[in-house]
Amino acid sequence: MKKAFWTASAAALALAGCSAIPAEVETTPVAVAEGSEDARVADLLSRMSLERKVAQLIQPQINSFTPEDMRRYRFGSYLNGGNGGPYGEEFAPASEWLRYADEIYLASVQPQENGEPIIPTIWGTDAVHGHTNVVQATIFPHNIGLGATRDADLLRRIGHATAVEIEVTGIDWNFSPTVAVARDDRWGRTYESYSEDPKIVAPLGAALVEGLQGAKGDPDRLGAGHVFATAKHFFGDGGTDQGVDQGEVNGDIEDLKALHAYPYPATIDAGVETIMASFNSVNGRKMHGNEALLTDFLRGELGFDGLVVGDWNGHGQVKGCTNTDCPQSLLAGLDIYMVPDDWKGLLETLVAQVEDGTIPMARLDEAVGRVLRMKMRAGLLDEFVKPSDRPNAGNYALLGSAEHRAIAREAVAKSQVILTNNGVLPLKEGANVLVAGSAADSIAQASGGWTLTWQGGGDLTNANFPGATSIWSGLESAVEASGGSATLSQDGSYTAKPDVAVVVFGEEPYAEFAGDRKHLGFPDTEGLELLRKFKAEGVPTVAVFLSGRPMWMNRELNIADAFVASWLPGGEGAGIADVLTGAMPATGKLGFSWPATCDFGPLNGPDGALFTVGYGRTLADTSALPTLDETCAPLEQGAAKDWYVSGRLADGVLANTTTGKLDNLRGSAGGITARGIDRTAQEDARELTFNAGSILELVQGDGDDGYGYRIVYEVENRPLAPFYVKVGSGEPLDITQQLAVAAGKGYREMIITSACATDLGPTLALGSEGDFTINIGSIVREEFAEGTDCSF
Repeated sequence: MKKAFWTASAAALALAGCSAIPAEVETTPVAVAEGSEDARVADLLSRMSLERKVAQLIQPQINSFTPEDMRRYRFGSYLNGGNGGPYGEEFAPASEWLRYADEIYLASVQPQENGEPIIPTIWGTDAVHGHTNVVQATIFPHNIGLGATRDADLLRRIGHATAVEIEVTGIDWNFSPTVAVARDDRWGRTYESYSEDPKIVAPLGAALVEGLQGAKGDPDRLGAGHVFATAKHFFGDGGTDQGVDQGEVNGDIEDLKALHAYPYPATIDAGVETIMASFNSVNGRKMHGNEALLTDFLRGELGFDGLVVGDWNGHGQVKGCTNTDCPQSLLAGLDIYMVPDDWKGLLETLVAQVEDGTIPMARLDEAVGRVLRMKMRAGLLDEFVKPSDRPNAGNYALLGSAEHRAIAREAVAKSQVILTNNGVLPLKEGANVLVAGSAADSIAQASGGWTLTWQGGGDLTNANFPGATSIWSGLESAVEASGGSATLSQDGSYTAKPDVAVVVFGEEPYAEFAGDRKHLGFPDTEGLELLRKFKAEGVPTVAVFLSGRPMWMNRELNIADAFVASWLPGGEGAGIADVLTGAMPATGKLGFSWPATCDFGPLNGPDGALFTVGYGRTLADTSALPTLDETCAPLEQGAAKDWYVSGRLADGVLANTTTGKLDNLRGSAGGITARGIDRTAQEDARELTFNAGSILELVQGDGDDGYGYRIVYEVENRPLAPFYVKVGSGEPLDITQQLAVAAGKGYREMIITSACATDLGPTLALGSEGDFTINIGSIVREEFAEGTDCSF
């Protein structure tokens, strides 16, 4: 049976809780004492029970609680995760987001049996480059591109436009801006940073705060057209060792403050209401439990009087803590726990810890008071107005409006940085232009992570972005408007020789730790091969590089007649055409040093830089670059050994099923469904659900033979039908009994060596004769000592 199952499946491989809105109630806010903000807060606190106070500090995600839970517990706030949508629908229309906002809000303002004051809840979201969790919203460039503009006024307008679109869906709070000072571009969140220079970061972050919230002193601050802003991640997120996300930041504390905390006073002066604690450690101590920095420094030295919100289960990473038990964070200065799924256990634990004196009532009241003040400042405690009755709510024409898209297009144009140009730019009027590369007509790739989904890309197509414009579409319109012709040819083929070829290529989308890299060499050769092809055919070329960081591009720079760093421009590709055709001047300036060599170290400043911060050519600058060294040791070291780590497949590793691919081990194909789950960090593991008879094959075409496999996995329920693993061209191994033993015992290691596999080729396949689910934490190839036994 094993042989028949495997042969048939392998042959196929080769071919290739919605609740109704509660009835509205006649309820008005409980009378609040007149007088100062402090007096009003004290009055409310005096009338709140312990459980209701603690609930103000609990922030669950929308997919882990119900309206009845909100009515029962009265959470102070809630959020949608990067892959979360209302009623479990990730791509729900805006009307469903607003319906959900109403439903949860109304549950939070139901009268309480004991007459306690009613405190409405608020909804927070990661709108980090526009309200991009929602279909049709305007997609602005990521921060790395905005940093290249140096335009604070533009940032204010982007903030305001984003706030308006957030209001359309009834949401109150944006977890933005990121004011990280990224100092190692291997970090997977580099694109969320405006610059490696804190003096560039600070004014841009402050401007976005003003755009989101309104400027201090404005009568409409936190009113119509504005939402709460969050400066994040305090602090040091961009300074971790080797660019490892959520890692260690070490050094003299005053030097670290001067660099990584530099942008925060500007955002505080701009009136930012919330600051988010960072995942990283500073000199060995996690920020979510660091009283010296969260309290003494942030509040004492910097004078911040708003609230500090945690990041996704960040408190659970504090020494001695779990997701459901961490008084250390509250005592250190955290005010709100972002606890996506384990909210009930944490709430009960905190209540008990206040009752037994572990947490002083004074500290609890201080944190709750900060939540109340924030809501008070936005008028949310003065009268109860459900989200759909607020300004801009339900005006869906504002999502991706022409006005907002025009701002985004301007931002795209101003963010383009020309690294070299021998005169091919601007494109000549009347030219026959060929546009090549798989990214040319991909809005998803141009938008990067945090776009409709947390990691972005994947199965997203242009159909997911109504109203947006790809780079190809923008070029086509601009070239034809100038009397020329434009042709899209992803593979670069043509019948009539073009006057010029625009090659669009770059990094696939990623977010957070999934984007961490070990070096800055760009391994994908699609763009390089196209540039070489056109060079051989005598066709001038313009390289348009999409990336979330500067990367070593010497080979491409040597070949291209013009090279443009386009970053992650988002949904208005016409902004790129505006610069390439000369309709807009080229004004973008690097916010990051561009590497001259391909090595493993961080680069900040002129030493080792090919182009320094501030570099960017005008269209008139056609001076030649010298020929650059094309030696890159990391790219010559062969295939990746870390096939799947930190929630991401390595470059060049494919996940195949009988009917298609699972890009980055996500989605459904061939009877297999793969979804992200949390192991030690957000979505750093995969839950693989096999339908009976399905096979998943991981393969690296140029991989090394002879290396074994170390697989970290978890089985929650024993298999009820045979399950197999197959390595290289060897026979499949029946590991059903081993998985049955592993069931319910947490994550374990599977070691596959030559002791049980006759061929250790670069192919790993998993197959199941029955329905079965297995969680995969990591897959790594390594050279085991001779004689190492297999184990499961």
